[in-house]
Amino acid sequence: MSNFLKKLVKDRRLTVNERLSGRLGYMGTAFIMMGPYILSYGNIGAVSYIIGGLLCTPQVWIAKQWNLVAININVVIGYLVYLLW
Repeated sequence: MSNFLKKLVKDRRLTVNERLSGRLGYMGTAFIMMGPYILSYGNIGAVSYIIGGLLCTPQVWIAKQWNLVAININVVIGYLVYLLW
């Protein structure tokens, strides 16, 4: 039975790009999570969202999660517009 279960799981190592993008994704998520708390302090909250969106994009791009790529790009563009106008 355990031999059958081992055949169901593919054992592989992550590439350098996958490891790096995962770490960037964690850091970007932290920036996005702290964004709402510092948004009322001026432009620093918007900058936090922009940095978070940029850092999260490589992780979801490599994972081919295109809906999240679109959301991240939307966040970056939306807060850039917010900052510039």
